[in-house]
Amino acid sequence: MPRKKATNKKKQKVEEKAEKYIRPDWDEYFMEIAKTVAKRSTCDRGRGGCVIVRDKQILTTGYVGSPKGLPHCDDVGHQLKQTVHENGEMTTHCVRTIHMEQNAICQAARLGVALEGATLYGKYEPCVNCAKMIINCGIKRVVCEKKYNAAKDTRAMFKKAKIKLEVLKNELETYDKM
Repeated sequence: MPRKKATNKKKQKVEEKAEKYIRPDWDEYFMEIAKTVAKRSTCDRGRGGCVIVRDKQILTTGYVGSPKGLPHCDDVGHQLKQTVHENGEMTTHCVRTIHMEQNAICQAARLGVALEGATLYGKYEPCVNCAKMIINCGIKRVVCEKKYNAAKDTRAMFKKAKIKLEVLKNELETYDKM
């Protein structure tokens, strides 16, 4: 009896095997988790999230949100303040919330978790105040998805402190001028 040609199902299985699953590397994996953490943010101006990792283990997470027990921007609106910079530029910031990095570092402190030698993964480069906290708690590497418009001082401090800063996309995180 003559053999039948390969059925469509067999052909489909062969094609599926050709499209082999590509496992994410560790940076991709932790950055994806940081994006999920960001979904908990309570300020729509900066819905950012981060994870702090050491030895491929998550130590803490943090997202942009109000301090415990205080109202959230998503519920009561923003608390905007203007800052005039040395070059005369004026920027607007929401001061109702704390930053993702601050929340993650505070969580580590509350839980008694040392961050020495850790890596922080986040949506965008840290501001200068978060950079100071990152330096003082011993984090040695920061991986960000995007650049931050006011990170010039952060970059300089990280360089002096020998903290490795990696930005995955050459894109600038922007905010609406509210």
